[in-house]
Amino acid sequence: MPIVKSRPITPGQRFLQSNRTGLTTNQPVKSLTKSKHRAKGRNCYGRITSRRRGGGHKRLYRQVDFKRNKIDIPAKVERIEYDPNRSAHIALLTYEDGEQRYILAPRGLESGTTIVSSNNQVDYDTGNSMPLRLLPPGTTVHAVELQPGRGAQLGRSAGAGLRLINTEGKYATLKMPSGEVRLINANCRATIGTVGNTDHQKQVIGKAGRNRWKGRRPRVRGVAMNPVDHPMGGGEGRTSGGGHPTSPWGQLSKGFPTRRKSKTTNNMIIIRRNGRKMKRR
Repeated sequence: MPIVKSRPITPGQRFLQSNRTGLTTNQPVKSLTKSKHRAKGRNCYGRITSRRRGGGHKRLYRQVDFKRNKIDIPAKVERIEYDPNRSAHIALLTYEDGEQRYILAPRGLESGTTIVSSNNQVDYDTGNSMPLRLLPPGTTVHAVELQPGRGAQLGRSAGAGLRLINTEGKYATLKMPSGEVRLINANCRATIGTVGNTDHQKQVIGKAGRNRWKGRRPRVRGVAMNPVDHPMGGGEGRTSGGGHPTSPWGQLSKGFPTRRKSKTTNNMIIIRRNGRKMKRR
């Protein structure tokens, strides 16, 4: 969907660029929505663990079918909808037995199209879902499972597409949008195509207040704080620090490794996103 510039009726619309064209104006299906508590950056003890979160517009959560476990029953795409909870758009499906479900809307999927989810080989059309072992090398997929039956965990954001390199034995090799190459169980389910709303990154919010609607509060630079509030604060006159960039608690913020080492995850990575090859054990 193309990026559309707004007519500047208000100051906030002077720089606004959005891509809501082609989406339905209907309300979401009530049975497929539920209320969602917004933690505002707080953990189960009420302490802030993720700063600069809070406020924002109230929104219903759309229950998206990431498992695609309605097997061999054709579904018709009713409409493409906006989802305030994610960067991608969602598609409303109506199955032949009357059940309705939401899925991530792939690029090029249109209303009236019929798609299917199967454990056997079907047409390689956009929106069809099947295990990785049934797909030919070079296929672009999204909504990929990490474990069979758990539901899609990879390739869910707007414009995401994973390329299937090959399938050998019980593992399939996938290249992520980040450049990482990793192994996935070949029985994991994937959906053909690229996630829609590919122009999401080109949007311009137009004004700071729109970030507040999203629940994002302002961010203050550490060097602008007092020494009691941040290690990089203080100094006579305006200064940009002098030491190494750190977090408010003294942890280095550039080049310091913070990734937790997981044997189950690391053993499946062949090439990391920085281009380095992993040593497999």
